[in-house]
Amino acid sequence: MNLKQIAAERAAEYVEDGMKVGLGTGSTAYYAICRIGERVRDGLNIQAVATSEASDKLAREWGIPIVPFDQIGRLDLTIDGADEVDSEFNLIKGGGGALLREKIVAANSDKLIIVADGSKAVQKLGKFPLPVEVVPFASEWTFQALEKLGCQPQWRMDGEQRYLTDNGNLIADCHLEAIDHAADLNVQLNMLPGVVDNGLFVDMASTVILANADGSIEELHRS
Repeated sequence: MNLKQIAAERAAEYVEDGMKVGLGTGSTAYYAICRIGERVRDGLNIQAVATSEASDKLAREWGIPIVPFDQIGRLDLTIDGADEVDSEFNLIKGGGGALLREKIVAANSDKLIIVADGSKAVQKLGKFPLPVEVVPFASEWTFQALEKLGCQPQWRMDGEQRYLTDNGNLIADCHLEAIDHAADLNVQLNMLPGVVDNGLFVDMASTVILANADGSIEELHRS
């Protein structure tokens, strides 16, 4: 069993009977969904929404009841992964391309549980490129605005074509190296016309579960 699976299965134990649950996207969330699916097959009664088409498909394969967003209301918790997490529980997410849906679901959850291997815990965000979701219309102007902000953006590619999110948008990966003021940058980016949202999750995570290289599990809770 790998580190991501260990941490993800621990997170899945937070799901209780009768809960409404958000299912994240990516390699770590994959293991959480599988474990929740096993528990559903054993009789766990929940309702869920997914943050991507891939996670939606996986959940349905496991028999997890997926409910339309207009029928589920506020969620009890969401389990998701992260590309980086700092000591103040700020995150960079979006390596899997689902940052917008992930942020919408997280914002409508009472708890956001983040699962990662210990290497994702950093003193300062920014080594991992920060994804920014951009509408295709006049995207070159938005790209230039990101350059003026000092973000050093690069279009994410899918082969020879620009990568498209489930929402039909583009992603500019910004190579910042270090982010000193995540909350300020989050606002600056989202104020740019053409930017839909970005991968900074500020003051959203309530619990972080880290699987360390020595096999130990570390659970951190934001006060």
